[in-house]
Amino acid sequence: MTRRDEIAAGLVAVRGRIDAAAAAVGRHPEEITLVVVTKFFPVSDIEHLKALGVVDVGENRHQEAAAKAAQIEGVRWHFIGGLQSNKAAAVAAYADVVHSVDRVKVAHALARGADQHDRHVEVLLQVSLDPPDRAGRAGAAAAELPALAAVIDDASHLHLRGLMAVAPLDEDPVEAFARLSGIRAEFCARHPQATWLSAGMSGDLEAAVAAGATHVRVGSAILGSRPTVP
Repeated sequence: MTRRDEIAAGLVAVRGRIDAAAAAVGRHPEEITLVVVTKFFPVSDIEHLKALGVVDVGENRHQEAAAKAAQIEGVRWHFIGGLQSNKAAAVAAYADVVHSVDRVKVAHALARGADQHDRHVEVLLQVSLDPPDRAGRAGAAAAELPALAAVIDDASHLHLRGLMAVAPLDEDPVEAFARLSGIRAEFCARHPQATWLSAGMSGDLEAAVAAGATHVRVGSAILGSRPTVP
């Protein structure tokens, strides 16, 4: 089996899971965007994905993402990793969608970069589903979302699209995404245009689709085990 065949088989399997998860809750699969996460995988894999009809590609690390974006055209780049304020302006040079804005400082830096590069960037706010005292906690608290949204709304080149979250590793994703649904409902009441919800990965995409996810971020279930890097 060639590498392209392996990737094609992974895509078929994951798209089948999305179709089944959507059908189980009365949703249309077309409502759900599959973002294939290519962190640590070679550019050649992205070329195979393009040939197989994949449009949306996700990356976690700025340096790697920038290098790949410089080599590959014709895909929609999603930056899904933790975003540092000193890298946010540079991310705006290539990212079409940023999923991980979780601090006002990062939002301002992304806005400056988008203005500088004259690029329109779609933004999701990352909300934390972890306990407040969790070490290494990523994402904003629900109470911080209004201030973040205000910065995005005031930025001429940024466009608020919705929320992103990751289910805690030690919790049933069904319960975690149920909390996320409540946070999203309150957020959309204030920002009715911000309907995107980025949630769900290889292990929990079904729970995310049931909770209303419009974007799922899947890597290993399509591309296999992530390569080891030095």
